[in-house]
Amino acid sequence: MKRKPRKAQKPAALEEIRKQIDAVDAQIHGLINERARLAQAVGISKHADGHTVDFYRPEREAQVLRMALERNRGPLRNEEILRLFREIMSACLAQQEPLKVGFLGPEGTFTQAAVLKHFGHSVRALPLATIDEVFHEVESGSADFGVVPIENSSEGTVNYTLDMFLTSPLRICGEVELRIHQHLMGRMDSLGLVERVCSHQQSLAQCRGWLDEYLPGAERIQAASNAEAARRARDEKGTAAIAGQAAAEVYGLNVLVTEIEDHPDNTTRFLIIGRKLFSPSGKDKTTLLVSTSHTDSPGALQRLLEPFARHKISLTRIESRPSRRRKWDYVFFLDVEGHAEDPRLVKALAKLKQRASLFRVLGSYPQAVQ
Repeated sequence: MKRKPRKAQKPAALEEIRKQIDAVDAQIHGLINERARLAQAVGISKHADGHTVDFYRPEREAQVLRMALERNRGPLRNEEILRLFREIMSACLAQQEPLKVGFLGPEGTFTQAAVLKHFGHSVRALPLATIDEVFHEVESGSADFGVVPIENSSEGTVNYTLDMFLTSPLRICGEVELRIHQHLMGRMDSLGLVERVCSHQQSLAQCRGWLDEYLPGAERIQAASNAEAARRARDEKGTAAIAGQAAAEVYGLNVLVTEIEDHPDNTTRFLIIGRKLFSPSGKDKTTLLVSTSHTDSPGALQRLLEPFARHKISLTRIESRPSRRRKWDYVFFLDVEGHAEDPRLVKALAKLKQRASLFRVLGSYPQAVQ
């Protein structure tokens, strides 16, 4: 028995739906323009002769994004809603001039992707060669903010970023978590033609198992960045790179194998660095730099951490680094839940400050909105 053909939707009905879409688009457009006018009014009311950086409030943006997630009932996914609202806020903020954001370049790195995820596309992204250049450009005012990697879920901390805070006056203004997909790319069209694999040391480490299995004979070469590795893959016969999709597009490379990272939840956390602290957003994190006179004495670290337990403050991360004051002496980087202005944390920090020989609040900032 022949199945009856499905009736095609009547052109008149389709045309009516399109008219409704056009009407909704007009409403959306009008509301976006109204939002831009209100955002402009907020800026003018604060600083009539200020710069865009004077109007930027990461705590307010985090609140807007969280409210958008709470309202979302589909059909768009949360990630799509976040991206849409981020771009609207980015465009509204950039009406007079875009924010200038330095990042560990060149173009095509994961750090650039973190810039766009956090600030949207209406910023002026400044690729810089090293992490210390990012810090220096923000310190001098040449960049309003900077974005630097701080840790990877499988390979741990980027120590160089931590060490910069030992001497830099900059503050942490935010964080970004970026799901990292590593791709193998090159000018060749098959794995058999790959003689060497070039990438940043973190990416090589994140793909160690895959390389051992599928390219055990290929030389592994460290590069300053994944984008630099992609440039070498473009220019050198037999060289393949491990990098993100953006690098393949920028440097015109063939993606030979996608998602070769060893861990499916491979994620990198980035810090937003700036020149001042911001107000609480309601769901924050505080990063501290602390030490004590004799870090090798019994119970030294326990005495520093005890105030957090007493005031029921969750410690989410701790890292130690050489203090550079004398050998075998250390400083500690602590991440705790809450904002430095929260009453319980105020009490804990006051007690910690009494016990520490070194005490700095590096930043209180919104937790990454996912």
